[in-house]
Amino acid sequence: MKMENLEDLYLHTLEDARSAEQQMVENLPKMAKAASSDQLRRAFNEHLEETKRQLERLEGLFEELEAEPEGHKCKGMEGIIREGEELLKEKGSDKSTLDAALIAAAQKAEHYEIATYGTARTYAHQLGYDDAAKTLDQILTEEAKTNEKLTKLAESRINEQAAKA
Repeated sequence: MKMENLEDLYLHTLEDARSAEQQMVENLPKMAKAASSDQLRRAFNEHLEETKRQLERLEGLFEELEAEPEGHKCKGMEGIIREGEELLKEKGSDKSTLDAALIAAAQKAEHYEIATYGTARTYAHQLGYDDAAKTLDQILTEEAKTNEKLTKLAESRINEQAAKA
């Protein structure tokens, strides 16, 4: 894809977000299965459903622009997921440490998504796509809330238990 103007960059950013979300749809069930904490497992499963809805909204943005996603693969999310998978392979026997590692991996993904959606929202505003900007802002808010939920889970007991291992 050529990036000759902000419109091109905006489309590229939406494609990046779409690919990142698709990768998370594939990865969240694995993370939920690996979690020992019921709360963490529930958080991953809830975020999976939210992520599917976010993907639907992204598809709607492409339809509004009458643009077809080009099949771009988000290398950033791919790297974050690969790093998390490698961490899980090195896991020890302490379940709370594994849960802490899962939270850290998930938060890296959330932070990446927060940056991507914040950027896309800014481009949408600049281009005059106010409805799209509102949609992106909603997704951005959801991602921030998920990150907050993960932080609370970590701080409420998971990290403390891992520190005692």
